[in-house]
Amino acid sequence: MASDKPEFPFFSFDVKKFVGDMKMPNVDMDAIVSSSRKNIEALTQANRIAFEGFQAVAKRQVEIMRETMTEAASVLRSMTTSPSEAKVAPEVLKKAFEAALANMRELAEMTSKANSEAFDVIQKRVTESIEEVKALTAKAKGE
Repeated sequence: MASDKPEFPFFSFDVKKFVGDMKMPNVDMDAIVSSSRKNIEALTQANRIAFEGFQAVAKRQVEIMRETMTEAASVLRSMTTSPSEAKVAPEVLKKAFEAALANMRELAEMTSKANSEAFDVIQKRVTESIEEVKALTAKAKGE
């Protein structure tokens, strides 16, 4: 009877058994598995950081939209109740434009920060991984 769950042969692949069957001398399979696990953990952490950054940017965009709509409604109300307020429209537009630029700058900085933090995690892991490979290679050579 076939299982209802799909099979993914790659995920059930036992690397230790495969390499052990090949009788490769001086290969530290525990170190290789540990290194792979650390790689996956680093990718997971980087993805989490990027996702949290995306969430923060989306939340801030909603806040900015809400603030902008409240400000626009206030300006429109004051312009319709007091004709003299219509004369300050250019000043209001200038203020709105400056606020929009500041908001775009803030969102760009938030995005850049999240991307940088995620990249730093990956970069650190790559550096560690290179050192691990050097150590494994030296160990396999018997140095």
